[in-house]
Amino acid sequence: MKIGLEVHVALPTHSKLFCSCSTEDADQPNTNICPICMGFPGSKPSLNKEAVRIAKSVSKALNCKINQSISFVRKTYFYPDLPKSFQITQLAGSIGIGGEIKLSSSTVRIRRIQIEEDPARIIRESKYTLLDFNRSGIPLIEIVTDPDITSEDQLREFLSVLRSILYYIGVDIDKEMKADLNISLGENRVEIKNVTGIKNLIDASRYETKRQGEIIKSGRQPEKETRSYEEASQTTVSSREKETDEEYGYIYEPDLTDFSVSGLEIKEDVFDARQISREIADKYSLDYKTILELIALDKDALNLLKHGLEKTNLKPDLVLNALEAKKRFGNAVNEKSLVLLAGYIEKGIQIDREIIKKVENGIPPAEDVISDEKIDDSIEKELSSSPDLVERYKKNPKVVDFIVSTISKKYGIPQKKVAVRIKDILAKYIK
Repeated sequence: MKIGLEVHVALPTHSKLFCSCSTEDADQPNTNICPICMGFPGSKPSLNKEAVRIAKSVSKALNCKINQSISFVRKTYFYPDLPKSFQITQLAGSIGIGGEIKLSSSTVRIRRIQIEEDPARIIRESKYTLLDFNRSGIPLIEIVTDPDITSEDQLREFLSVLRSILYYIGVDIDKEMKADLNISLGENRVEIKNVTGIKNLIDASRYETKRQGEIIKSGRQPEKETRSYEEASQTTVSSREKETDEEYGYIYEPDLTDFSVSGLEIKEDVFDARQISREIADKYSLDYKTILELIALDKDALNLLKHGLEKTNLKPDLVLNALEAKKRFGNAVNEKSLVLLAGYIEKGIQIDREIIKKVENGIPPAEDVISDEKIDDSIEKELSSSPDLVERYKKNPKVVDFIVSTISKKYGIPQKKVAVRIKDILAKYIK
């Protein structure tokens, strides 16, 4: 199996690629438009410098060689979302060429990164089709890989790593991460167009790999074609024959001159969440995967993690647990509340929404005023009313953790306090 990707990412600019229309979401269709993004005859494009600067930053982050002089071409195809019947994109004069992303066990080569305009949005209804040109002309980059991905795990890792790299550059990919999948198990390559979201890309590749495998088993070869992904059924369906470069009729864009990018300043330091996660994990003996999941798409979590480890007396595992709780409940945690939350966890208090509310209101963990007598009474009450717990403990002493958790939640006693008292009481029951 060979998989190549063409990943389309919208660039965070205030205006469109070739005109001054706003890129902000509009309440009404066809309001952020002008003759240029509508493709009116005689309208002339003017290149957005900020879009080029961001594309240069992405090219640098993905280890590409940056072309100091870029050019644009017209890619001709006839579809209602392109009224001028061509899309302005790049080919030989792309902003970046020859990059790579290193995965845990392989490397995916980046063939090129090209700047292009987004077409209009097509809204299909049962009896008619609508067009919204608010999206037309939004600046995109297309990240084209070589067919180096050979498994579902590699595809998932590549998309996750790419997403994190783009996030830390400042490219907003929460709205949409759309890609074309090129998959081949035999002689011909099949393209699956406009798949949105990592889960859908994984599901589409899984189905298409199985479909092509069955065709090859029957002694035939999959046809070279373009297919679409149906999210509801998690299948791909044929849409048209695959176009060739000749059919696209690429020609040099005469309304745009070659553009020098040598004077565009970019951030030279590229942040890699994997590297910083490994450094933190090694330094403080923490779990690497947990750290990576926390910070891959969360700058606030990264800053809080580093602050909590470097500037407080909290134990490293408490800082990590506090941030995990923050992520689980989706609440913003600042430096002060991080310390409070870690305090609750250290006392063995079960973190729930009520505790999160206390943290948000600045309420420190309550002093433990529960007497040993009350703790013993609670344990005795639970064990006498649930003899099955004692029987389970006799068969497997590790069940004690479950018993401690059960009593802690039911009677509101910190787990550490229950754990200290319970073994002596259990000993009476198993004599």
